[in-house]
Amino acid sequence: MIQKKVIRWFEENQRDLPWRNTSPWGVLVSEFMLQQTPVNRVLPIWNDWMTRWPSPDSLANASKADVIRAWGKLGYPRRALRLHESAKIISTKHDNQVPSTYEDLLALPGIGDYTAAAIQAFAFAQSSLVLDINIRRFYSRLYDGIERAPQAPSRVERELRQSLIPKQGAHIWAAATMEIGALICTARAPKCDECPVKNSCQWRARNYPKSTPVIKPSFTGSDRQCRGIVMNQLRENPSAGQSDLLALWPDKSQVELALKTLLADGLIETTGKNRYRLPK
Repeated sequence: MIQKKVIRWFEENQRDLPWRNTSPWGVLVSEFMLQQTPVNRVLPIWNDWMTRWPSPDSLANASKADVIRAWGKLGYPRRALRLHESAKIISTKHDNQVPSTYEDLLALPGIGDYTAAAIQAFAFAQSSLVLDINIRRFYSRLYDGIERAPQAPSRVERELRQSLIPKQGAHIWAAATMEIGALICTARAPKCDECPVKNSCQWRARNYPKSTPVIKPSFTGSDRQCRGIVMNQLRENPSAGQSDLLALWPDKSQVELALKTLLADGLIETTGKNRYRLPK
């Protein structure tokens, strides 16, 4: 009964997202971009990306610099390089076709358990255990009566959630639970009155007990923010001297650390003494 109600809600309320009507390659690109990034920021970048690189081989032939520039400010630019590497492997080892098996997907750079399962479900309509943060929150509230799932899924949680997957339409169930978590069963201010399964929700039955809040580190002034400012400067300029980059941030030692880690990650390279650019 719960599954039917959730799927019916999804059929009537799902967002018109372009990667829901695209190729397996389009799904794979969307999953890379959606990691820790909201849909509204991904949409324009995904559309531009798919117009420019509609297949794995087209992206494989692009330069790293072009890939990083096209990634823009989606954040975590290492994802762009991993996607670029995956495109090269798909174009050469998989005849330019995104693989459909869990093992082959997991072997691609930048793809972990969740992303492999999501690609199986959304690109190939396979039955797989898709557990993103929205789905896990929805399950935790509906079945466990707690506000928020633990930081990472345990073996027991995986086994319990695996048992919820319907024998038919498993990929629709995955999409529906993800959508209801994103639109209704949100982290803050959930729209419980609009939930199609509110009368079955254990969290609601227990009068919405609060979980211990997770304290997230501040982005302002962080090493990640500093790295982003350096990357943005190099996206907009062919190259820059170290003195110019040091002037972008009040803590010079933090910029020096950013340059060191960006070099180690392959996101920038040196062009001479104390000069930097995006990789070719």
